[in-house]
Amino acid sequence: MLFDVATRQVCKVRTSRTNTPLHALVLMNDDTYVEASRKLAERVMLEGGTSDEDRLAYGFRLATCRHATAAEQSVLLDVLNKVRADYATGAERVNALLSRGESPVNDKLDRSELASFAAVMNMILNLDEVVTKE
Repeated sequence: MLFDVATRQVCKVRTSRTNTPLHALVLMNDDTYVEASRKLAERVMLEGGTSDEDRLAYGFRLATCRHATAAEQSVLLDVLNKVRADYATGAERVNALLSRGESPVNDKLDRSELASFAAVMNMILNLDEVVTKE
């Protein structure tokens, strides 16, 4: 939707879906979106319950306004476990992710856990159903 909008000289009643790699690249790497993912992860960790499943379900529901299917929940949990293992040994990568944006990081939360949840929230915020209103 960001890259396929009509020019100002014409009017389009409906915008088309965008699935270009450039669109995904911007949504996953731009400082604004990374910071939004981090702030959503903070909210999920503080309000979403204590288990990974509850937190992921809460984050998915906040972003999509629906409950995740069992298959979607399984994918989210798998991704969380993979990035968690990745961030557990990479303090430099954790700091690089958490330092993006202008808002302060919540110091009460474990930094590696926050980075892990931020990565998954970034993935959720990049879903077509979150980006595009049908």
